[in-house]
Amino acid sequence: MYFRRSSLSVALALGFGCAAPAAQAFENPFAFLFSGRSAAASAPSSSDGQLSGEYSSTRSVVADPTRQRPGTITVDTQNRVLYLSMNDGQAIRYGVGVGRPGFTWHGHTHIGRKEAWPAWTPPSAMLHRRPDLPRHMTGGANNPLGARAMYLYSGGRDTMFRIHGSNEPWTIGHGVSSGCIRMLNGDVSDLYSRVKVGTQVHVL
Repeated sequence: MYFRRSSLSVALALGFGCAAPAAQAFENPFAFLFSGRSAAASAPSSSDGQLSGEYSSTRSVVADPTRQRPGTITVDTQNRVLYLSMNDGQAIRYGVGVGRPGFTWHGHTHIGRKEAWPAWTPPSAMLHRRPDLPRHMTGGANNPLGARAMYLYSGGRDTMFRIHGSNEPWTIGHGVSSGCIRMLNGDVSDLYSRVKVGTQVHVL
């Protein structure tokens, strides 16, 4: 297992979180999903907090460019897509949000645990930068981890990075997080149902 990132050892010592400031000024390849809505627009959601309608999914089945074993997750941070490799040379492709400048990373990890409607506790370094953040949030539609979270481990160690849902769907396709991989709630729920603890995750 390895990670590659500028000052990664320092960053790991400080700790990561998954919330981040509003989207940077990137060209968003998934902007068509939001019909020109501004970043301040609220996404419609169903009674259980799942995103609905045009916000529900970016996923499609494509020829697998990763050549990984079936069941492997590959995150292409440059193009802001995630692939789940399947049989017969195909993959499910999802749009994602990735780390903002200075918070991107690369490495091989695996899913160490999974949670539905996870709680969120910002790390101390994030609270130092953002003292306005809550000290703890229970799971639910307003939680920044969204509907599902898959916790990325290296060996037996929690890397503090997650693949998770989001209550900010307009950030998909942007570099906005503190290193976590964001997905639409509909997409992360679909991925969550297809993978298990131990699934290999390659972040490129």
